[in-house]
Amino acid sequence: MSARMHAVVQSAFGGPEALVYTETDVPEPRPGEVLLRVAGAGVNPGDAVLRSGRVPELVTLPWTPGNDVAGVVERVGEGLTRFAAGDAVYGMLAVGRHGAYAEFTVAPAEALALAPKNLDLVHAGAVPLVAVTAWQALAVLAEVQPGDRVLIHAAAGGVGHVAVQLAKELGAHVIGTARAARHDLLRRLGADELVDYTTTDFRTAVAPVDVVLDLVGGSYGPHSLDVLRPGGLLIGASIDPGTDDRQAADRGLRYVWVTAEPSGALLDHITERIETGRLRVMVQDTYPLSEAAAAHRAIETRQTTGKIVLVP
Repeated sequence: MSARMHAVVQSAFGGPEALVYTETDVPEPRPGEVLLRVAGAGVNPGDAVLRSGRVPELVTLPWTPGNDVAGVVERVGEGLTRFAAGDAVYGMLAVGRHGAYAEFTVAPAEALALAPKNLDLVHAGAVPLVAVTAWQALAVLAEVQPGDRVLIHAAAGGVGHVAVQLAKELGAHVIGTARAARHDLLRRLGADELVDYTTTDFRTAVAPVDVVLDLVGGSYGPHSLDVLRPGGLLIGASIDPGTDDRQAADRGLRYVWVTAEPSGALLDHITERIETGRLRVMVQDTYPLSEAAAAHRAIETRQTTGKIVLVP
């Protein structure tokens, strides 16, 4: 294997043009890590936030972005027996590590799982962050129960379309906000009610709910408090949540912010759902790794359905 590879390297904060496709060294796996030949790297809104410098404390420049990854194990670090060379795996790299926008990357073994057998690795690269975020929000933080009413903002987006399916599996009555053109798709995924946010204020169209998953932020945060039942829970997943736990508590409500933590064990559960057809993760577009800047421009429109994936 060559000791050099192509990767996207960012040396300064800024717009998509800050993402430079270049040649760099292949990383070496440390004990407990694996070296992956990347097949697909999911692009997430958070990647663009970090690239912009809005949260500089989470990034040490220069760096290679990307924390959604799927690929083939090229080599394992010392003492590692969980995976072997040739295994097809997927996982999520921790914030601050990242490195998926590359031909090769290293990842802790505990953050990885064997990829679903019925997905090619490009599509598998779209799964980890959105599935882990949705699961941790709805199953862990909200503990959604059968009969709960769950409102999901940006229901057709990356996390949103997965959250619709998981909420339905947990027995919830699922309500989503999305453009009208995406309503048929979301009904097929399990949504019971849909609101076109371009024409309707969801506060006038939605009866009180138990849980809101806010994937938009800004004014959606405080406005979502208006549709929660007493004691209801607002889960924020945006860098700009627009509200906080104090504002919620003043109204007899609860607020938490979900952080997706890498977990190979959780991904094993996601794999089982994908292989049995209970969960679909949609890919809207793929881009060559060399066109990472174009992929970021697309994700920043906030109009994607499902995910965008970079392919080395």
